[in-house]
Amino acid sequence: MANKKGAFSELAKGEERLALLLLVPTFIILLVIAIYPLGSVFVSSFTDRQFGTHQPTHYIGLENYRELLFFTVKQLPPVIDPATSQPEIDPKTGGIKYENPFNVLPKTPKRYHDISQFDLFGKRYVIGAIDQYFLPSILDTIMFTVISVILELLLGLGVALVVNTAFRGRGLMRAVMLVPWAIPTAVSSRMWEWMFQSSRVGLFNVIGQVLGLTDGNFPFLSNTAFQLPAMIIIDVWKTTPFMALLLLAGLQLIPKELYEAADVDGATKVRQFFAITIPLLRPTIAIALIFRTLDALRIFDLFQIVLAQSRFSMASYAYYQLVDYANMGTSSAASIVIFVLIVIFALSYIRAVGIQEE
Repeated sequence: MANKKGAFSELAKGEERLALLLLVPTFIILLVIAIYPLGSVFVSSFTDRQFGTHQPTHYIGLENYRELLFFTVKQLPPVIDPATSQPEIDPKTGGIKYENPFNVLPKTPKRYHDISQFDLFGKRYVIGAIDQYFLPSILDTIMFTVISVILELLLGLGVALVVNTAFRGRGLMRAVMLVPWAIPTAVSSRMWEWMFQSSRVGLFNVIGQVLGLTDGNFPFLSNTAFQLPAMIIIDVWKTTPFMALLLLAGLQLIPKELYEAADVDGATKVRQFFAITIPLLRPTIAIALIFRTLDALRIFDLFQIVLAQSRFSMASYAYYQLVDYANMGTSSAASIVIFVLIVIFALSYIRAVGIQEE
């Protein structure tokens, strides 16, 4: 018996050594295409390295991260009318006139820029940052990701439930629903850019004028309040079919016998949805959320094509820093911030949905 156990143990160890040996090529490829580039970007983020130049590179520590992420909040004092010793009234807004943020924000060791203002308890505050574009790009990217992914999940689940039922033309419907996803992003972005044109050339301005909602010249893409919703609309239109395809695959794995048994027990369709469909679809939902969230946090082409430099995502900001300004150190630091956010979102989904338990 002891000899058999010893032989089995040796056989198991031999299989383990063989498995590790077979994984060596995978580890080498992973090292070349993933770990080394990521490590190179990480190292560059602590330097002032310039892209495409022969200038010497210096180690500057956390300076790139400080310029990208550090901000300050200062109170804006009201402008006092010397004649009345009372706050002046702004003729444009009818409210109190406040000091220019330029006079309030720090100017050393580097100039802080006004990126936002807000009112709290009757006082006006200004948020200043050394880099006036990156912090807004983080907020825009996170808002874009959260809203678009939630909408795509809800709409994709609805589409998946519809095409999962039996009806005439279901095969054609499944093929048609993939058309937006199959169109290249560059093409779909240009198409939506044309529809959002701020003149009667744009489809939505034509529709708005016909319905009496606009004068036919509404500035959709130049209006800062509408820019982010426009990006979300375009992404939801294009990517909802992908979400629906993932969820449809999960729906088809649920045994039909469970629904038949629920019908026999008298359970309503709503009860079946929450008691059978959602629990059994949870692993698929987790995978779909992770895929879409990671993709949305890295969004580049949509912002680049439609908005260019009028508004940045984190990825488009990193691109412009590298290509237009040759700031490889700053671009690398921005890329590391994107990587950290992706890791945080992925781990949060895994823990929240409980994918490790499946």
